[in-house]
Amino acid sequence: MSNASLAPSQFFLKKSIQKAERAIRRKGSVVTSGKVIAEQSFGFWTSLLDTHHFKLIGGSPLQAFPLKPAHANRRVINKKLNKIREFRNRIYHNEPICFNAHRVDFSNAHDIINEIYELLSWIDDDLTGYIEYFNGIHSKIDSAKRL
Repeated sequence: MSNASLAPSQFFLKKSIQKAERAIRRKGSVVTSGKVIAEQSFGFWTSLLDTHHFKLIGGSPLQAFPLKPAHANRRVINKKLNKIREFRNRIYHNEPICFNAHRVDFSNAHDIINEIYELLSWIDDDLTGYIEYFNGIHSKIDSAKRL
């Protein structure tokens, strides 16, 4: 995590792990690899597919997507994850997500849902069905459209 090739990212992964360790200690817990992993942000996980990190760790993040189609390389997955992360950040910062000019438009939300389901299907075929069982977003969008 101190490799010179990571300088452009300002050693983001290393700093993220150190931050997680501090947070765990502040809670009075013992630092374990599982707790450090659980403490990581979505940005941490998406950054594993950035070129400089990906090369350094030998492409191993692709192993998380055993069912991906042959065309889905690092760049494709990275683009999808960053698109999802950016949408999530807009929600987190209370930015509008359902407008196109002055009209209500949920097409971007639908695109993100499709990206999420596609990535999940590349991890495990059963994940999409499992998530769909708990997902209430479609009914929320339908309700919002009726307003």
